[in-house]
Amino acid sequence: MKFFGAKAARGGARPVLARAWGSGAVALGEWPASYEAQVRSGVLGNPVAQRALRLVSEGAGATALLASGVEEEERGPVLSLLTRCSAGQSLVETLASHLLLHGNGYVQVMTGADGRPVELYALRPERVSVEADARGWPAAYLYRVGDSVTRLLPEDGAGRASILHLKALHPLDDHYGLGCVGAAAGAVAIHNAATVWNKALLDNAARPSGAMVYDPGDGSVMSPEQFERVKREMEGAFSGAANAGRPMLLEGGLDWKAMSLTPAEMDFVGLKAAAAREIALSFGVPPMLMGLPGDNAYANYREANKALWRQTILPLVAKICGGLAQGLQGWWPGLGLAVDLDAVPALSDERAALWERVAAADFLSADEKRAMLGI
Repeated sequence: MKFFGAKAARGGARPVLARAWGSGAVALGEWPASYEAQVRSGVLGNPVAQRALRLVSEGAGATALLASGVEEEERGPVLSLLTRCSAGQSLVETLASHLLLHGNGYVQVMTGADGRPVELYALRPERVSVEADARGWPAAYLYRVGDSVTRLLPEDGAGRASILHLKALHPLDDHYGLGCVGAAAGAVAIHNAATVWNKALLDNAARPSGAMVYDPGDGSVMSPEQFERVKREMEGAFSGAANAGRPMLLEGGLDWKAMSLTPAEMDFVGLKAAAAREIALSFGVPPMLMGLPGDNAYANYREANKALWRQTILPLVAKICGGLAQGLQGWWPGLGLAVDLDAVPALSDERAALWERVAAADFLSADEKRAMLGI
């Protein structure tokens, strides 16, 4: 029994139908290695990673900040400097996305004629490289855009910071932080490949194709001309979603054998869901908030949302606030920045429970109660 007389009809090896998934830049079985390729496939081309990034970065950018350690009249200008949009970007939201994806955040401090900061601008982290001195300490930062390279000193002539470098913990690197987009690259590659597979499956009548069997009974095979003619007719008249369910008219010796999904192929949907959960977890987002089925580890949506803020967003904003406060202490000594927890809606029930416990403590004075509540 011969399949189309394939051995006799083809002179060379069967051509590869698809070399890559998605944009065509990555071979099958691999995933992007560079940061730009990982962002393009993992954020620009993957809905799970993009939604996870937005949940964290937009939540961080929407948090209300409190300034301490400076005079009352100085708190307004400091907070205005941090919340002002520079070239259309929100500083905290942009830094949160840079730290989450790349592991590094670089802020250029722009000063006015009086020498005081007037603008904070977050630089693209993949364009910045650290220039170390002979002892290994950062001596300068190189900002590359195409063929142009700008050398930026970390401090100005007065010893105040001009470039602020914030980084996530990297146990094997002294100068650069560790982002999550690299850890999620494998899961993103699986999820994107599953999406391409499902799209191709829908294009083929939402079921796997079958095999055309040529068995004339005398052991002969099809000629190359007959093979090419049948293949053209199959591709033009019976392939694709538009031809789904169209009846076939077969000549003598040809028989159509439909193929069914194996148990391993039936688990393909579960593989895609597992990859989506890995992507969400790499960004620190509870899978329940992504609408993924089967993730019922949290009692309800409120607990999952609280876990997102407590375990991901608030520690990230605390890191950003600490780095910005330290860099701006050259102009405002003793400056401290923190999140206004009273303004976080996800933590309102915790705050209400604290107020009830403090109000019920009859052994505390009114001033002690106010101090415990941060008033």
